Amino acid sequence: MNRVSIAALALVVLLGCGACKRAHDEAVTFHAQGQPEKLSDWHVLVADGERLRLNAGVEPYALNTALFSDYAHKLRTIWMPKGATAHYRDGEAFDFPVGTIISKTFYYPRAGGSDAAVLRVAEQAGENRDGLDLKQMRMIETRLLVRRATGWVALPYVWNAEQTEATLARAGDLVPLELHRPANATTQEAPLQITYLVPDENQCAGCHATDNSVHAIQPIGARARHLNRDDPWHPGENQLARMATMGRLDGLPANDVPRNARFDDATTPIGDRARAYLDINCGHCHSAKGPADTSGLWLDAATRDPIRLGECKPPVAAGQGTGDHMFDIAPGHPDDSILVYRMSSLDPGAMMPEVGRATVHEEGVAVIRDWIKGWLGNCSTSAAEGAAQQRL
Repeated sequence: MNRVSIAALALVVLLGCGACKRAHDEAVTFHAQGQPEKLSDWHVLVADGERLRLNAGVEPYALNTALFSDYAHKLRTIWMPKGATAHYRDGEAFDFPVGTIISKTFYYPRAGGSDAAVLRVAEQAGENRDGLDLKQMRMIETRLLVRRATGWVALPYVWNAEQTEATLARAGDLVPLELHRPANATTQEAPLQITYLVPDENQCAGCHATDNSVHAIQPIGARARHLNRDDPWHPGENQLARMATMGRLDGLPANDVPRNARFDDATTPIGDRARAYLDINCGHCHSAKGPADTSGLWLDAATRDPIRLGECKPPVAAGQGTGDHMFDIAPGHPDDSILVYRMSSLDPGAMMPEVGRATVHEEGVAVIRDWIKGWLGNCSTSAAEGAAQQRL
């Protein structure tokens, strides 16, 4: 082989090694410590301003009923180190291995016009199946939950205007938006001007620290009852069964895996829909061991006691949060129920949830109203008098 051929071969090898290095650099990167400034430092998602794609080994997932966040749509993903497996836990978040990265990207379909103009519409099946077309979608933020040796950490990242990078926002952020109803909506009104809140690290922990005894951050959606559904990205497959088949989940029971309803499925009993909605939106705080345990109002899936669910239950603390109503749930009377009042309020001193929304979820409130309308019975005069005395 002559010198020219050897030199050419050396150049090919060198270029090939460079390509290998670039491919290696672009693999998902787990940071065992620190707070990387850029979302791209993790290589979970790949954005070029034209499209957002999932990196190799990053799996999307969906929930039966999702947390409401000002009508934002969400692309959820899980990445685990090669060979690592999550362990099934009944009723609780799965036990994910160290190195797991869970991402949730909040976005809206564009309404046209200004960059702030977005559509207030329900997420459509398949709209993020191949990632996101950024000509059609406006990304707002991506939140990461990262499982380190010391536990979970929450990191919020805010996307730039070019949609090419998201930067860590430790103190959160405020994003002005205009929510437009689609052209075919039955009712038309002026765009709703809102300030979308990107939570700071403490606010993330406020929701994800679901157990008062340990105050440790945990995933909320990564539970069997939320994930037990058809896989939107792999039609005909169940999400949990697919995770088990892929070796990403062990201990999955063969039968009787809990499953929450879809709150917007009109073919499902209203009670199942309402309980699913309250579970994902309220149950992580309002439970026997959650941050709102002292309220006595427990709205998680495990609670069955009607009084714990609010039936004729006077509020523990008085104040503007009651709307001058006597009971959390007044059977048959949603307008007299504190639960509906707080869900319908935008007053910072009364609204529930306290953070994460600047709008009222009309569809969600409608489900809870219909559920309460179907409750039988009434709150006795003596109970009402006792509640009044408690508030004095």
